[in-house]
Amino acid sequence: MRLLLTTLAALLSTLCHVQAQTRPAQHIVGAGSSAAAPIYRNWASAYERATGVVVAYEAVGSSRGIQEIRRDAVSFGASDVALSAQESEELGLLTFPVAITGIAPVYNLPQVGDGQLRLTGDVLSRIFLGEITRWNAPEIAALNPDVPLPDAAIRVIVRADGSGTTYNFSDYLGKVSPAWKAVHAPRTHLNWPQHFIGVQRSSGVAQAVRQTPYAIAYVDHGYVREHGLKAAMLQNAQGEFVYPSVEAFRLALMHSSWASSGTYTETLTQMPGKGAWPITMGTFILLPKVARDPQRTQAAMRFFTWAFLNGDMLVQQSHFVRLPNRVQAAAFKTMTLVRDNAGRPMEIMTLPCDWGGCPAGAEARRQATFSTATPPM
Repeated sequence: MRLLLTTLAALLSTLCHVQAQTRPAQHIVGAGSSAAAPIYRNWASAYERATGVVVAYEAVGSSRGIQEIRRDAVSFGASDVALSAQESEELGLLTFPVAITGIAPVYNLPQVGDGQLRLTGDVLSRIFLGEITRWNAPEIAALNPDVPLPDAAIRVIVRADGSGTTYNFSDYLGKVSPAWKAVHAPRTHLNWPQHFIGVQRSSGVAQAVRQTPYAIAYVDHGYVREHGLKAAMLQNAQGEFVYPSVEAFRLALMHSSWASSGTYTETLTQMPGKGAWPITMGTFILLPKVARDPQRTQAAMRFFTWAFLNGDMLVQQSHFVRLPNRVQAAAFKTMTLVRDNAGRPMEIMTLPCDWGGCPAGAEARRQATFSTATPPM
């Protein structure tokens, strides 16, 4: 934490102050990742209480989030896939991470409890390739000798919309299954077998699994808890069978280049390390490099400035993992690259502490500004 405070003090040295007696009137609108919806909505609720500014977020999927920010329909976009340097240049967008979560295989088997089902990456890939079609198939039974597997067809539920969750799920399967890699690259939208059940958004997946006996699907961890779904244990890179949890996501993060170097372009799937969850992922914000509506973009930047300074507890309450200090500093730096129509840097204003916007000891931090050094890409 001392490192982060020192970094923030250096990064935040020229910020302009918002007058304490003036409350801003901007209405901030975001759209994109359904995986990240819980954290943005929790942040939005706390931010409105602290500042009076309303933040509305629509969980429409990562692909749609990119489309919406590109056509300047929202204040910020959200995706579970980081843009490459080439994509950032071509789309005119900047991207930075906000938190870490994970993807869980979930199932609806009446006689099998939560965490009782064990799967490997190879078996999971063969189910989602349509090769393993029954719950009592030998490949599943061999992993679960004491589990009452039904003699029933597996009903596979998948995302039909463009999804960062799908991208990271496919990225993971491509690392553990040559058969999967031969058919599918990591993409936000895949060509699934026709008999699979396609639904929109993470909330749609969660609802479909609850309503469909003998179903299997992949969904973001927050929805597992919210909807009371059963999650499978999955074999990780160490050969352990691990249950999806915030701690398992943190262990994956700690064995990645995010923690060691502060970069954030590497996917977090199949990280080494004892206890690491194999389908861990980051979630990201998208802002325009050149703000066509500077006031609206500036309002979004203030929101995320506040969230980084005040939102660690809300990250944990939303069952996400906070960013490592050096990654959070890199995210701050990325925001400083946003320019207005005249090519001028955007001022990112902090919040007066008498609004309730500052935690203890943050008064010095709010008087500083971001360094304009180039962030890691």
